[in-house]
Amino acid sequence: MKPSLKILFADDDIKYALLLKDFLTHNGYNVTYAGNGRIALDLFNEIKPGLVLLDVNMPEMNGFEVAREIRAKDNKVLIFFLTDRSDKNDRLKGFQLKGNDYLAKPFYPEELLARIEERLGNPSETNQKIYKIGNISFHYTTNELITGNTKTIITSRQADILRLLAENINETVSRELLLNKVWGTDNYTNSLALNVQITYLRRALQSDKSLKIVSVVRKGYMLSVG
Repeated sequence: MKPSLKILFADDDIKYALLLKDFLTHNGYNVTYAGNGRIALDLFNEIKPGLVLLDVNMPEMNGFEVAREIRAKDNKVLIFFLTDRSDKNDRLKGFQLKGNDYLAKPFYPEELLARIEERLGNPSETNQKIYKIGNISFHYTTNELITGNTKTIITSRQADILRLLAENINETVSRELLLNKVWGTDNYTNSLALNVQITYLRRALQSDKSLKIVSVVRKGYMLSVG
């Protein structure tokens, strides 16, 4: 991939932020740093980024407030929340504000880089594919589920899971495959995380009653259509 993405990165932890900024810059990205949410909003129109990285806990304006203001202006720019707040309600709030991903601190910079490259790099032919599942159009690259005039944004991990299920309609996809493809390892912690992500996906798909993500005991999951 040849990066050309402009990134706006807002975080009040200057030491941490500059290290992460240097890492992303070293990997070819054009990163503009903002020390708080209000500065980030001022810079948003000026630099027109393709991705906004927002820390949730910032003075003056927190990341959720900044995201709300950005979404009022732009529905296309991708927003990743970076935060040490792992509460379920905080995550749900982030996704309700149409955030595209939510990374809990601490995380490895390589994990963030991988998610950026997967979501915003030069997408492969496979990544560009739009999956038609029931009455829902699933746009993998943009994490969108579209039904008529209704659009739902899911996270990158949820999109990765759904893609595997959508490519195997009415067939069981093993837990091992899902875990290794999406997380890179099938350890116990990730297995629990998979259960949680499946719950979120079921909610995201509930507008189409013909769709079900079925738990296949001791095997995995199946996306049932019809």
